[in-house]
Amino acid sequence: MTDVTERSFKRLTSRRAESIRSQDQRRAVADPQVPGLQLVVGAKRTNGTAGAKTWHLRFTWHGRRARIALGRFPQLSQAEAHEKVREVRKLIEAGIDPRGAGIRAHGPSRPAKDPSSAPAPFTVAALAEEFMERFVKPNRKRPKYVQDLLNRDVLSKWRDRDVRTIKPRDVIDLLDGVVDRGSPVQANRVAATMGQMFRFGVHRQMLETSPVQLLYRPGGREAPRERVLTDDELAALLKNAESVFKRAPRTAAVMRVMLFTACRRGELVAAKWSELHLKCDKPTWRIPTEDSKEHAEAIKPLIPESVAAFVELKREAGRSRWVLPNENGDGPMEPRLLTRSLARHLKELKKVKVDAFRLHDLRRTVRTGMARLGVEPHIAERVLDHLQPGIIRVYDVYRYSDEKRAALERWAAHLKALQQ
Repeated sequence: MTDVTERSFKRLTSRRAESIRSQDQRRAVADPQVPGLQLVVGAKRTNGTAGAKTWHLRFTWHGRRARIALGRFPQLSQAEAHEKVREVRKLIEAGIDPRGAGIRAHGPSRPAKDPSSAPAPFTVAALAEEFMERFVKPNRKRPKYVQDLLNRDVLSKWRDRDVRTIKPRDVIDLLDGVVDRGSPVQANRVAATMGQMFRFGVHRQMLETSPVQLLYRPGGREAPRERVLTDDELAALLKNAESVFKRAPRTAAVMRVMLFTACRRGELVAAKWSELHLKCDKPTWRIPTEDSKEHAEAIKPLIPESVAAFVELKREAGRSRWVLPNENGDGPMEPRLLTRSLARHLKELKKVKVDAFRLHDLRRTVRTGMARLGVEPHIAERVLDHLQPGIIRVYDVYRYSDEKRAALERWAAHLKALQQ
């Protein structure tokens, strides 16, 4: 909408701004004291009420006329509007487009979008895209998780913000919002990801210092989980898996694989049938370096119980090359779908006296159970494919395949005895 501009040499005071009345058409009243500053008065509404009054600043950016809203009157007084103008001009002098700098009067305001302007190379969106392409995708196992986190909690707020204008207080406000919605753990994840992203921005010379300067985790300290399934719960889970998960047989098979291999969820989701050798005297599952959390190839011995669970998954997978394919069969399933499937069956599990647990709790259960059975700690740790500390990792390259297989067979015998 084109504004009717009223030029006047008469000083635009707060009293005069209050006296200006809405008319049938939106109009802009210029402030002769500050070139470019206008009080835009909205047109009278159909119900007869007055339109809003908003301070705008007109300026030139790369040869094009542009405009930015500074805040509404009277919430933003004339004196405060003048201060905002000085803030905007400092940004322009520094070569920063003020429309992407998060200029705000009373609380955050969305930067105005000018379709005719070229995409700014210093926006948070530009930094996030380069961060994903040059750092996350080459180095992270689950880049989609990072992208989803950025989309939800960072880009949704700051997509068009200029990274050079984001201050530590802006970071605190964003993280407080995540905590206040009841997601303290997510706030910690967002803080860690933003810290990496802005350090990457410093490395790429998009900004001089990182605005993520936190003394502690915004969501507080996370207590380590200690959930371990009892022997009674293990017996109930194995006896009732088919009935509890009758609508999700794949989830039941996944839990059996995890119980009899102590694998990670992500490793199982990434597995391909070509990495499994089931029809031999000593079946194995090779986890390649790129799919291992420890960034090292692992060979998992498979005992009859885990082989049987994989055979069930093969029937579900059909001709897909993935052990746990997506709906189209052309890629792996999303790991969170397994977590959600388990969560949907917690009530049914409660009915057979199995309290709520997470898939990762099964690894802790296996490790704790092996300790109770007298399996040597260094063997139990290798069953979980944990890298050994320090010099041991450098000089001890023996794979302990037979020892790990014996430990898993001992564990499986214990589970079998529980079901009798």
